[in-house]
Formats: sequence, structure tokens, C-alpha cells
Amino acid sequence: MLKKVSPILWTEQLEETVEFYSHILLFECDALDLKEGWAKMRKGEAVIMLGLPNDHLRFEKPHFTGSIYLYTNNVVSEWELVKDLVNVCYPLEKFSYGMWEFGIFDNNGYLLQFGQAIDI
Repeated sequence: MLKKVSPILWTEQLEETVEFYSHILLFECDALDLKEGWAKMRKGEAVIMLGLPNDHLRFEKPHFTGSIYLYTNNVVSEWELVKDLVNVCYPLEKFSYGMWEFGIFDNNGYLLQFGQAIDI
């Protein structure tokens, strides 16, 4: 049985990415190892790992073919917190599939979507 998932986002700008998640998105940095090149960021129950590229796979630039979807109890508050500080993919919007959400890009270009269920 799986217990949880924690994506690891590769970056060549580890310290800057920790700053983005800490100061813009208000994640807490639970662990940071600059020598080994990784960090663990947490906000509530959401955990995102950050890491420098390693020798196991070729790395040219940050890329991801999907998005990281973060569920929240107050999507309006999250939107107000970040909307003027980030590169917005799409603004806060109610969708027919029962979610109120918005999408932003982090400092590496990874798409982060924040959503809250609504009654439809």
C-alpha cells in the first residue's frame, strides 16, 4: 500500500528555488543539504522535494510534462498570496468539473496548480 507521494523537482538553482517556495508560496524548509544538493519543502500536508540533477539521468533544463496539483481548503487565500508575485498560467477560475483553481509557474518553469472542490 502506498502512503503518499512526494515529487522531486530538479533544478540547477537550488537555493533560489528554496527561496521561491519559502518566501513566495510560504512553504517551510524541513531539510536543506547544499552539499548533497537537495531540500524538502512542506506546506500543511503537501511535500515537494527539490534536488540538483544527478548522474543517473541526463539533465539539460527543468522540464515536466504535467503539473503538480496542490489541494487547498482556501484557494482564494492562496491566489491572493501569489497572484502579483509569480508568472500566472491561468487565473482563479471555477471549472465545470467541480474545482475552483488557478495555475502558476515556479521559478524553474514547473506548473503548479492550486485547487479547491466546489459544489456544482
